[in-house]
Amino acid sequence: MSVQIRLSRHGSKKQPFYRIVVADKRAPRDGRFLERIGVFNPTAKPEAFEIDSARFEYWTGKGAQPSDTVAQLVKKYAKIAAASSDAASA
Repeated sequence: MSVQIRLSRHGSKKQPFYRIVVADKRAPRDGRFLERIGVFNPTAKPEAFEIDSARFEYWTGKGAQPSDTVAQLVKKYAKIAAASSDAASA
């Protein structure tokens, strides 16, 4: 069984938000999943992104592959979090 960390679309038309889920690769996009580990809301100002980093590390350690989009989001917000923590400590 191949496991993937990906986005699951929710919300109404023109007002999407996404849940970051761990799911079997064969499951439909908005279908069955193993665990919900975060949320992403691109329509919020500023964009809202939350992820349980411990669970993300756990699943990637078990061999789960993040989708391209999730990998980009994690990388982007990790960089922002590192910059803000550096500014706060200075």
